[in-house]
Amino acid sequence: MGRAVTVATCALNQWALDFEGNLERIVRSIAIARSKGARYRLGPELEIWPVLHRNVRYNCRVIFLNKKILLIRPKIALANAGNYRELRWFTPWSKARHVEEYFLPRIIQEVTGQETVPFGDAVLATKDTCLGAEMCEELWTPNSPHIDMGLDGVEIFTNSSGSHHVLRKAHTRVDLVNSATAKNGGIYIFANQKGCDGDRLYYDGCAMISMNGETVAQGSQFSLDDVEVLVATLDLEDVRSYRAEISSRNLAASKANPYPRVKVNFALSCPDDVAVPTCMPIQWRYHSPEEEISLGPACWLWDYLRRSKQAGFLLPLSGGIDSSATACIVYSMCHQVCLAVKNGNADVLADARRIVHDETYIPEDPREFCKRVFTTCYMASENSSQDTCHRAKLLAEQIGSYHINLNIDVAVKAVVGIFSMVTGRTPRFSVYGGSSRESLALQNVQARIRMVLAYLFAQLTLWARGMPGGLLVLGSANVDESLRGYLTKYDCSSADINPIGGISKTDLKNFIQYCIENFQLTALRSIMSAPPTAELEPLVDGQVAQTDEADMGMTYAELSIYGKLRKIAKAGPYSMFCKLINMWKEVCTPREVASKVKHFFRMYSVNRHKMTTLTPSYHAENYSPDDNRFDLRPFLYNTTWSWQFRCIDKQVSKLEKKEGISPVEDVD
Repeated sequence: MGRAVTVATCALNQWALDFEGNLERIVRSIAIARSKGARYRLGPELEIWPVLHRNVRYNCRVIFLNKKILLIRPKIALANAGNYRELRWFTPWSKARHVEEYFLPRIIQEVTGQETVPFGDAVLATKDTCLGAEMCEELWTPNSPHIDMGLDGVEIFTNSSGSHHVLRKAHTRVDLVNSATAKNGGIYIFANQKGCDGDRLYYDGCAMISMNGETVAQGSQFSLDDVEVLVATLDLEDVRSYRAEISSRNLAASKANPYPRVKVNFALSCPDDVAVPTCMPIQWRYHSPEEEISLGPACWLWDYLRRSKQAGFLLPLSGGIDSSATACIVYSMCHQVCLAVKNGNADVLADARRIVHDETYIPEDPREFCKRVFTTCYMASENSSQDTCHRAKLLAEQIGSYHINLNIDVAVKAVVGIFSMVTGRTPRFSVYGGSSRESLALQNVQARIRMVLAYLFAQLTLWARGMPGGLLVLGSANVDESLRGYLTKYDCSSADINPIGGISKTDLKNFIQYCIENFQLTALRSIMSAPPTAELEPLVDGQVAQTDEADMGMTYAELSIYGKLRKIAKAGPYSMFCKLINMWKEVCTPREVASKVKHFFRMYSVNRHKMTTLTPSYHAENYSPDDNRFDLRPFLYNTTWSWQFRCIDKQVSKLEKKEGISPVEDVD
């Protein structure tokens, strides 16, 4: 009868400028799709490079059949916010439902035998159905092309995407794909890039196929497989009967402005397909945020390690939550590598052997593999406690890392001694009578010495052990500390890459609990219960007196809220105050809210310059303060915020007067 169509979609781990590798993965996915009986195969965005048309560069889908190009479809809506700057490279196609002649380069003419092909906003009409193309951002726009295409009779929508991972984003993406056909009917095929393409983003796959508002096929979200192909067989009559019941849709369709159609002498279905089984709707299986943290940054680290041609990672392990979470992500990476090898992934096995310089090696035990590729280093000072030293050592034993204990006091005293010799003055900590300036400088010296030593050991530890290669240095500053600026510029937050730099402290604590339960890392229990501390000030009676939240003057929970309001809600000081007096009305007076907001904005603006040197971090939150790509804001602020704070003061006075509270001159 010609109603069952078998289609395939892909998640490919492509790498910018890796032409040979990219081609191999594309060809491999085509072969897999064909072997599974697919008559149509969709790949991710930019798997075919950009197209220059009349000297204008467009981001394009190139659709072909049997060595003939059917249509070049340029992208209409470009992503130009947050992590994306598509307008820097491409121009959007602005001629709706318009097609032009595209003159093929001679090298392509020799392959296809065509001089010109259609270029523009058109759809494909096969013998049995009609297909339309979307590209990534176009699914997310208010007036997506699939709306008008569906009203014009397009039954199969295809989306080549390059959509990156953010915690909890999968729900939105799946809802968008399903809703694309819920109101209008149809089949929606979604392909996506996967892996680390050489920057802060991790593309998380999630290829999927949906019909009439329901998912029928789900690809993996996190995987070390470079090529993943998803195939489904669907009944076109299900689309037609679904649409026939929606009278409002049919009324709108009767007045639809038609798309140019490229006729294709080909059918996706076979004449005799009555007995062909078709796919049924499934329930999407979402990862919890803790699973996302365990898997996403781990896959990102693996891509970065294998593509940078280094021999492993080095992490300054302090015994606190942040560095411990980073260590657990590396351990999760080792789990993923061993699992992939067990499942027969030859690419992962080859990469693992090259990294450890052993052509016969088979990674089977995550702890054993961790020992080969992961070095942890506890850098003690006279201000460090035995508790953190013990916690770091115990965690290193449980994950299997090669662990180093060292003391930095000699180096710190040498640096401070140089200053004293030159100036004749010796700085002291506050507890010994020194000023806050002296105390902060002494803390910063310790922090920066640790960064210098981390890079020294990363370069030479394997050499000292008689092994080849060098190590990548990992940072472990979380997104909230970066936002507040609670870090020393060029301390050991300065590293090669940082897998937790886009993750909140709250989520990291939940992730630590997840690791206790799923990896049986019992050492994490004491780490969870200990108050976060930098351990840069002198101990009191052998115990830590310095804590992060006291130093910052705000809690990590508050910081997450500030971050979301500042970046996502675009709130300045006054707007944030207005939102928080309602949000926190049960626990804070307006005056207390005002004081908190002012303190945050002072600290944020004073420390904003630190974001210019922030270690490249895995992007996991939409309130990331990363100045280099995502959060493009000034790094020299007027830190008095005089007009904004005055507006807050006036509003506090009004609210207190309304409540019958005697006015106070200053909110602070």
